[in-house]
Amino acid sequence: MSIRNLIDLNQLSSEELDDIVDMAGRISRHPTHYCSACRDKLMATLFYEPSTRTQMSFQSAMLRLGGKIIGFDNPNSTSVAKGESLKDTVTVLGGYTDILTIRHPIEGAAMAASLYSDVPVINAGDGGHLHPTQTLTDIVTLRNVVGRTDNLVIGMCGDLANGRTVHSLCRSMSRYSGNSFVFISTQKLSMPQYIKDYVKSMGCEYSEVRTLEEAIPYLDVLYMTRIQRERFDSVEEYEAQKGIYVLDGKKMSLGRPELCVLHPLPRVDEISYEVDDDPRAYYFQQTLYGMYARMALIIRMTSQHETCAPVKREETPKFTCHNPKCITRFERYLPHLTVDTPKGKVCAYCEHDEN
Repeated sequence: MSIRNLIDLNQLSSEELDDIVDMAGRISRHPTHYCSACRDKLMATLFYEPSTRTQMSFQSAMLRLGGKIIGFDNPNSTSVAKGESLKDTVTVLGGYTDILTIRHPIEGAAMAASLYSDVPVINAGDGGHLHPTQTLTDIVTLRNVVGRTDNLVIGMCGDLANGRTVHSLCRSMSRYSGNSFVFISTQKLSMPQYIKDYVKSMGCEYSEVRTLEEAIPYLDVLYMTRIQRERFDSVEEYEAQKGIYVLDGKKMSLGRPELCVLHPLPRVDEISYEVDDDPRAYYFQQTLYGMYARMALIIRMTSQHETCAPVKREETPKFTCHNPKCITRFERYLPHLTVDTPKGKVCAYCEHDEN
């Protein structure tokens, strides 16, 4: 691959993405053919916030490829609890391993980690920003379940403001021709403007609605998400939003026979258990495709990263990111890095603009 680190799935060319998706399909059909693909390789999983599927699917993927794993799932049991910086943790663990996987509650943490690692870094979710390997999982699932990734009407429901999974999915699915989006949320939890601007810039249509009932009859894909309690500033704010969107049998009856229902999990109360028995519910199959997707990604990144030079970025000393959830607000030593967009310079870590 042409990239050293996977921070955003859109770093991959269409050809590279298709290569990984195709490989994931081959692995799902013949997993034993790849049982030694990462022999003598060591992965570190740095999980600064709770995770079940992402952490364990990465670990399962590496072990099934013949590799080994180290890492942590509770930073309070590490030197992070003593005040160790992200830079120091990554620098040390990068010296022990061949690849790092990081999940962090702060936006832009994965990109920051990649600045100080001598080995490839995979973003396993950075706050409410991005979750590229979940999107890779979603694309592999769609390719195998629906049979295509283009000309789809994709509904996204729930916490679209804080949902890194839907942010990543929007960006990647905008690359495929003929796709359109329906954003289903309350006004407070609506899709961020920078994501809507990106979708529009890619020539994709989108609409915003407030109820599942008005959207579901027209959808090819329904992507449900939970209301994320950990992203709210207070319990009161969370309580005001939870339970608004619940997919049940009655609502499913409004959907097309070929509807594909996905969910990154965990679910709380947004999909009733009766939906599990509907043949259009694919969220458990989705988790299995996630392991195959990560197996393919690990193979590609560990076998080709030596030929990829680190990305050089220009520092913009006068730029200050005003996003209170950006990693630069917590790790003060980080260089002031920006990227150019049609709207001007934005923070290279969390992609928020100066305003």
